[in-house]
Amino acid sequence: MVKKKGNEDKLQPIIVKKVKKGGGGHHGGAWKVAYADFVTAMMAFFLLLWLLNVTTDVQKEGIADYFDPTALKVSQSESGAGGVLGGLTVSSEGAMTDTAQVPLTDTTPQSRIRGQNLEGASDEAVQAEQRRREEASFAKIKAEIEEAISENPELEDLGENLQVDVTPEGLRIQIIDQAGDPMFPSGSARMFTKTENLMAEVSQIISKMPNDISIRGHTDATPYRGSGDYTNWELSADRANASRRVLLDNGYTEEKIANVVGKADTDHFNKEDPTADENRRISIILLRATAEVSEGDVNTNDNARTKKSSVPYQRSRGNIRFP
Repeated sequence: MVKKKGNEDKLQPIIVKKVKKGGGGHHGGAWKVAYADFVTAMMAFFLLLWLLNVTTDVQKEGIADYFDPTALKVSQSESGAGGVLGGLTVSSEGAMTDTAQVPLTDTTPQSRIRGQNLEGASDEAVQAEQRRREEASFAKIKAEIEEAISENPELEDLGENLQVDVTPEGLRIQIIDQAGDPMFPSGSARMFTKTENLMAEVSQIISKMPNDISIRGHTDATPYRGSGDYTNWELSADRANASRRVLLDNGYTEEKIANVVGKADTDHFNKEDPTADENRRISIILLRATAEVSEGDVNTNDNARTKKSSVPYQRSRGNIRFP
């Protein structure tokens, strides 16, 4: 065997190249911006839920009116927090403004109040607009009650037992006895099931209104025949209080009940016949927010207006009152 000479006798080195893979480098912070937007949106969402939980119906209505372009607003020199971020208004500070547009052919006083800029308007003009809105709300509630009764097969026959009208005090809802169709058993404050169902329907509709209510019980002139000192005064008050409990059981807010009154037979529905069945009734009155009543109008079924008193009607608060 012949041996190789020279450099061929040396072993050739084996070279292994290893490639080390490093990190991908900086990818930027765009994801942080998206995450910050998400967190901000969630914070705003939960803040909205908290505000809806802690605000009252009146406050919600005020917020809704603030964003309503047709609502009366009191302009301010600055909005928001003021400073460089505060907005400005072209109206003078404190001016009453109304952006509603009305047809040119409507020349009623109410339309003039609605259509004009109320900058410097008198208190009477503002109160007139408030009364107009309140009357519109009462008309809407009246229509809803009548529609609900007519569409409910269980309550359709009680249409004659329900009367809704507008008085100087507010919207009056009366549940009235008819001949052969009473709402309460004779001499009892425990109402029939049909009366409870009717009262429950009324409660669900008027609960949407921010107005306080007055609940009043009435009897006819027939003396109560019972033992002890229990009279028509106690019976009317107990029936009114039973009505209050039914309203509360059907979701009405207790804070909006201004008073519960027993009237006995002092305010007859049928003034020609004090012993008539229709004199036995329950009256639920949605009180006006600003009511100025006439002499003889308070707590009465008489719609005749007399000379107005200069003292605004003040709603009393309490559970049961006797006039």
